[in-house]
Amino acid sequence: MTKERTAPEPLSACDEALASRYDVALLDLDGVVYVGPDPVPDAPENLRKAAKEGMRIGFITNNASRPATIVAEHLASFGLDVLADDVVTSAQAAAKLVASEFPKGSPVLVVGGEGLYVALEEYGLTPVRSSDGHPVAVVQGFHPDVNWVMLADGAHAINEGAKWYATNLDLTIPTAAGKAPGNGTLVQAIRAAVDVDPVVAGKPEPPLLETSIERLEAKRPLMIGDRLDSDIEGANKVGIASLWVATGVNDAYDLARAPKNQRPTYVAAGLGALAEKQPGVTVDGGKHTCEGWTAEVVNNAVTVKGEGEPYDGLRAILSAVWAAVDAPAEPAKAAKATARGRRPRPKPAPTADSIALDAALHRIGLDK
Repeated sequence: MTKERTAPEPLSACDEALASRYDVALLDLDGVVYVGPDPVPDAPENLRKAAKEGMRIGFITNNASRPATIVAEHLASFGLDVLADDVVTSAQAAAKLVASEFPKGSPVLVVGGEGLYVALEEYGLTPVRSSDGHPVAVVQGFHPDVNWVMLADGAHAINEGAKWYATNLDLTIPTAAGKAPGNGTLVQAIRAAVDVDPVVAGKPEPPLLETSIERLEAKRPLMIGDRLDSDIEGANKVGIASLWVATGVNDAYDLARAPKNQRPTYVAAGLGALAEKQPGVTVDGGKHTCEGWTAEVVNNAVTVKGEGEPYDGLRAILSAVWAAVDAPAEPAKAAKATARGRRPRPKPAPTADSIALDAALHRIGLDK
């Protein structure tokens, strides 16, 4: 059962280093710790520093292609002190879901790779490669070797009554060459041939984060990720603090347009933020100030003045934009309405897409 928690407000202040405030870092991998086979610049060093401050470093991933042992070996090659127990995958979260509904030894069809086979066996289930094995469930997770035959076999089993689980619905994954289709894209292929939706284990759904909090014994966890629609939304769903970093899929423009459920507690360029305090934003009327920067929305455009660290400017901009789009509709002017003989209509708040950002982000040095 999910524990009741409440995530801190977006853009909260933290008057101590994040590595001191939070006991466990729940780190997304792709786009945060590494991209493809290579580490994100400075990520290993920053994680070693956080660990020295007493923060446990946990690694959680929606990517189900590799077992936790292999992921740990990959991370250790960056000079990190990592054990398999420090890694939690969406394959493990999905296997835990299946094991909670079906008895040990139950046959489960795998549409994916080694990560799913190992996770299912860890939970006492029997992975099978064909729908001819009359599986009670189908578990689908990303692997580069997934092909049409596997997708078709999964659809056949689901249409025969097997319960469908997906490790995650990420449409894309970051690679060294750029974005590539993710598990969500492959899930859509099966969904076109069946009449049900899968049970989802990975972010932003709670199972992976709840499994990670349990396995890593986190009391004050901090979710760290680059994707708003999985990492940050997932943290908000389970009610824990989140740190968005700019090393992966989403950028400052995406942040400004984020709906309420995808707004992070903290924002930063990268994992160096774990050793730093986080400034808050003060609001005076329509003016939003963070350290040396002040932003406001005027005539559907963001203006920003001041100087200082770019991400302090970004916090001020985000606060101004989010306040503008969240504002209630302005009441219509009664005098005008009476003169025209019409019922007054409230003026709606601007949408995030309608607010001009380019000049403000250019001013702080974070434009595209």
